[in-house]
Amino acid sequence: MNVRNWMLACAVTAQLTTAAFAADKTEPAQAAATTNAVAVKAQTLCPVMKGPIDKSQFVDFDGKRIYVCCGGCIAKIKKDPAKYVKQLEAEGITLDKAEALKAK
Repeated sequence: MNVRNWMLACAVTAQLTTAAFAADKTEPAQAAATTNAVAVKAQTLCPVMKGPIDKSQFVDFDGKRIYVCCGGCIAKIKKDPAKYVKQLEAEGITLDKAEALKAK
């Protein structure tokens, strides 16, 4: 009878140990899934002059908003806006959506 009780105790211990290790393995996987989420990198620098942007100065192109530092950069962006969208997105920047014009 002692052997039987000992084997039963070993079996229960093995199951509990396996369950504990399984729980440990799922936590890092969940943490990794959370940290691997794509972070949004907002535009903070003018693509022309590389200075800080002024959110009141921008060009809307193809549903995207390109912020600039000054009115002088607006003309340069308007000459080839696709070039600047491509440049910013290559840097990992997620451009704001261009706001629809409000009807008056």
